[in-house]
Amino acid sequence: MKKVIFMGTPAFSVPILQALIDEETIEIVGVVSQPDRKVGRKQIITPPPVKQLAMEHNLTMYQPEKLSGSDEMKEILTLDIDLIITAAYGQYVPTKLLNAPTHRAINVHASLLPKYRGAAPIHYAVLNGDEKTGVTIMYMEKEMDAGNIISQREIAINDEDDTGNLFEKLSLVGRDLLMDTLPAIFAGENESIVQNEDEVTFSPMISKEQEKIDWTLTAREVFNHIRALRPAPGAYTILEDQRFKIWAAEVVEDNTSAEPGTIIFADTKEMYVACGEGSVLSLIEVQPSGKKRMPVANFLAGTQIEKATLFN
Repeated sequence: MKKVIFMGTPAFSVPILQALIDEETIEIVGVVSQPDRKVGRKQIITPPPVKQLAMEHNLTMYQPEKLSGSDEMKEILTLDIDLIITAAYGQYVPTKLLNAPTHRAINVHASLLPKYRGAAPIHYAVLNGDEKTGVTIMYMEKEMDAGNIISQREIAINDEDDTGNLFEKLSLVGRDLLMDTLPAIFAGENESIVQNEDEVTFSPMISKEQEKIDWTLTAREVFNHIRALRPAPGAYTILEDQRFKIWAAEVVEDNTSAEPGTIIFADTKEMYVACGEGSVLSLIEVQPSGKKRMPVANFLAGTQIEKATLFN
């Protein structure tokens, strides 16, 4: 039996942990996740998805607020561990811990490294209009996502995809790739390649400023922006001094000379907005300030929108 510490927090990590639980040649000697947090409007303290699964299987849990220097880390260092596996854990892992296991520590990262090191690789793949994404299994080093690449697997990004469903797809890709890669790691037979530093890009957490739509971008770029921020945090614009979220849209094969952000057409069912380079976007699903998400037809049925109204 190979003894493993698993480190992960969100739903992305759950199928990966489940596969490790189901693997008869692996014993999970501990699971590390972020602490329970307050969730929702009622601010109910809720365990992260990884902890919920771990508790179902009576696995030993560690949830330090900060792993480095914690009592939990000291206890983990006393264990006889063959490998640490991380998948969207969400904290810095000290080098001393990374180097402790027999086969060191590996990470399941949701991008084709060296592209998109960092916390939000899926968001940026969609935001930038990439045609493909994937998962990388790599050794962990002190520098974030900079370790040698052990294995990779890619999938296509389609127009119907958004960050939410790619999150789910890549979780399963990561699960399968990890389970295919582990035998060689445990046998000491896996190869690994150094990342090309000339090709490195980063994907930091989406900022509040990035949530606002820039209508000077082309319709295609705004379309990518909207689906990159779906389901969270959501893209918005300003309509009559109120925040107005846009959850779904599509590019219209049309052109206009109107100023970007101008509503160039609105009837009872459709709303078209001018974007950069004369391109046009049709809004599909919206959320006015203080209301729930709704089809644009529902919004238009209860609102008088004047042609040439400007989003800003």
